[in-house]
Amino acid sequence: MMRKVIIVILALSIYSCSENIQKPDSYKLVIVETSDVHGAIFDYDFINDRSVSGSLSKVHSFVTELKKKNNVLLLDNGDILQGQPLVYYSNFEDTTNTHICSKVMNYMQYDAATIGNHDIEAGHLVYDKLINEFNFPWLAANAINTSDGSSYFEPYTILIKDGIKIAVLGLITPGIPNWLPEELWEGMEFEDMLISAKKWVPEIIKNEKPDLLIGLFHSGFEFNYGNLKYDTPKNENASVIVAEQVPGFDIVFVGHDHKTWNKSVKNISGDNVLVMGPTSGARQVVTATVDFILNKNGVYDKKIAGEVIEMKDVKVDSLFNVEFSTEFQEVKSYVSKKVGEFTKSINTHDALYGPSIFMDLIHEIQLDISGADISFAAPLSINSVINKGPVYVKDMFKLYRFENFLYTINLTGIEIDLYLEYSFANWFNTMQSKNDHLLQFKAVDKNKAVNADNDRNYSLKNTYYNFDVASGIKYTVDVSKPINEKVEILSMSDNKAFYIDSTYNVAINSYRGNGGGGHLINGVGLSKEELLQKRINSTDKDLRYYMMKWIEEKGEVNPILKDEWSVLPEDWWLKAKENDKKLMNK
Repeated sequence: MMRKVIIVILALSIYSCSENIQKPDSYKLVIVETSDVHGAIFDYDFINDRSVSGSLSKVHSFVTELKKKNNVLLLDNGDILQGQPLVYYSNFEDTTNTHICSKVMNYMQYDAATIGNHDIEAGHLVYDKLINEFNFPWLAANAINTSDGSSYFEPYTILIKDGIKIAVLGLITPGIPNWLPEELWEGMEFEDMLISAKKWVPEIIKNEKPDLLIGLFHSGFEFNYGNLKYDTPKNENASVIVAEQVPGFDIVFVGHDHKTWNKSVKNISGDNVLVMGPTSGARQVVTATVDFILNKNGVYDKKIAGEVIEMKDVKVDSLFNVEFSTEFQEVKSYVSKKVGEFTKSINTHDALYGPSIFMDLIHEIQLDISGADISFAAPLSINSVINKGPVYVKDMFKLYRFENFLYTINLTGIEIDLYLEYSFANWFNTMQSKNDHLLQFKAVDKNKAVNADNDRNYSLKNTYYNFDVASGIKYTVDVSKPINEKVEILSMSDNKAFYIDSTYNVAINSYRGNGGGGHLINGVGLSKEELLQKRINSTDKDLRYYMMKWIEEKGEVNPILKDEWSVLPEDWWLKAKENDKKLMNK
């Protein structure tokens, strides 16, 4: 059964009706938003070889049925080009044919979309190609072309439905330079969302006089994510800030945060704005149903109802699967190609609690590829397993989830220490006894973890993909000591001396090397300019590609625990680790 969460808003249009368009006296429009699809085009997970609850094939079924009785707009809010081997294959392997996302989204007849940060992550060759392949506008008003100050993508679009004029303004999260190497977004700068909206909304209202103004923002709902403030410049998640501070929007669709939203906020003029967004992987869509009634003053009164609709019970459109069966089979064959063999199984979950074989394998590969002295890395998924035996291309997406480059940078000994202190300050508790939690949970009440988000897992206070550990050095982490005093670096891994004032070559992924997670900026205290100066080199392709080549060259890989670091006091760690594992596995 579909789950529906409904909010109704009454709004008076501030726009006059255009004299050049015949306006209906009443009209009903249903707007459907997808967001953060992350390659979930088919109801099949190419990585884990299983069916999934969400997909664009299901969304297409839902929208097709909806269109039989309703006037419909279909919008996407970004981050579709990363996540599944299906899109990776179109991004980087089969680069000459029309992209799978262009084929599918044109087939589904999307009306407009906003580009997301993971779409930028695919690089210029990919998203520049899609701009030309899409039959609809790809939006981002605040992605500024540095050559002439114009928007690199379309800033907004006007859609006409039976005389009803709808304006859609697209904005992208401006945090991209903090996460991605400049090679991927060269020629652009990302303007603060509020500044951009304040510039474009008055222009749209004045010049276009729309009957409905929609914000399509690849940016999250919670402005305080990452301890940011309402007035933090270039806030990563500024959607609500824009909805509140820039009068004119009727609906703001959000994305990026992978959370479900259906709330009403008031703007500074006292008007209600509906703010909506679905979770990731096409497991949900959100719809806004707008009833337009022309009043005696010649403007529209609008009643707006928001719904969150689950895709798990929607049947897949069989014609959709037939249409793209060739692409499906091609990628299935691609991910089934054998890369090598593992002599033992490895999993990411162990990495949450201390030293792990999984992370040591990542380090071994990074050090071999880069030739660096030291490696930093974090688990990029929380429950991925690669079993003993044959390893296939699909397993590479478990081994390394994102399309990061591998950097080699220079860091001094003290900077390496500060980096690790920052990581463990956001990861491990300062324990008072062996009965305390090892992990920092989102909420703690009388030393009892609170299940904050869902029915299965207790929620971590901070994001696991920022829990970096090091290889190439021997060190201890004392959880009984206060923040910034937990880490003691003992020596290099070969027992040679480690010097605080010496400089070392460090292997690190591009997300972290550009300041992502705050380790180098907030922890070490480096500026963006200093980060660039410290970079020695970068791979020319994503790290997953080189990991695949590394395993192919080895043929057989024997993952081992390097025993380079430990958690103290050991008896506290052992008991807390087992207790917290039980909580995380609920």
